[in-house]
Amino acid sequence: MINHHDFMLEGGNIGVLLIHGLTGTPTEMRGVGREFNRAGFTVYGMQLAGHCGDVDDLIATNWKDWYQSVIDAAEKLRSQVDYLYVGGLSMGAVLALKYASDFPERTRGVLVYGATFRFDGWTVPLITRILAPGFLIMTDILHLGRRRIFNEEPPYGIRNEQLRRKISQSMLSGDSGAAGLAGNPWPSLSQLVYLTRNVRRSLHRITSPCLIMHAENDDIAHRRNGELVRDNVRGPVKMVLLKNSYHMITIDNDRRELVSRSITFIQQNVPQTDRNGGSQLSVPGLQAGLNSTMQSA
Repeated sequence: MINHHDFMLEGGNIGVLLIHGLTGTPTEMRGVGREFNRAGFTVYGMQLAGHCGDVDDLIATNWKDWYQSVIDAAEKLRSQVDYLYVGGLSMGAVLALKYASDFPERTRGVLVYGATFRFDGWTVPLITRILAPGFLIMTDILHLGRRRIFNEEPPYGIRNEQLRRKISQSMLSGDSGAAGLAGNPWPSLSQLVYLTRNVRRSLHRITSPCLIMHAENDDIAHRRNGELVRDNVRGPVKMVLLKNSYHMITIDNDRRELVSRSITFIQQNVPQTDRNGGSQLSVPGLQAGLNSTMQSA
């Protein structure tokens, strides 16, 4: 049974939509979301279709269902704010880019955290990097391996050892709402292949500013995933490599740097007046939140 873990944090009229990764949970975005809210932003940590349940719940959905839940969440947030930023982690970053390519006029900026177009990090065997995409498509076409799972292995995308122990315990206990599923079902991975192929073809349509943040030593997705985005979008781009984290950069050692750079990025792209050319934007606590984050970094 699916449990709901999405969260809405009300703030000013700049909204930030946060999208978690495949088999993940809004919990992996909650800490970042709180800091954004302290900076004055309205934050919605959405929950993707089929997530925060069991494997059957997840494989009953496909990438179009996940993307539709992003569209629905964006509309929910847009009804409360004047300006929308979309951001995500891992597959969530790919979905954020998909939204920005389809709705450039609605997207003020994109926060691209650990974008995953291919599983090609240092923990992934070379043969898997080469063969997995074609293999997964074949299993989907032939309806094979519906119950098969690629199990997660240490370090689970987390460099901080204390946090890794805590997350792995929650994940292996079966609490998918707290830490996600313990593995990636083959059917869902094949859907990720379809999604990434679609988004690769549309990166050139993205004209919104993008902040790309990626772990320099990402164990799941090599930094070339971020470079793919950097080299193909048409809007202004800044790419930052984080030196003390693995894949889960929203919760790992460099989280404070991620937060402070993200707030600065949003601040730099905030228009000075509303669409009607009138009053200043309402962003209560923006400078205070930025200063607080910088001081605790």
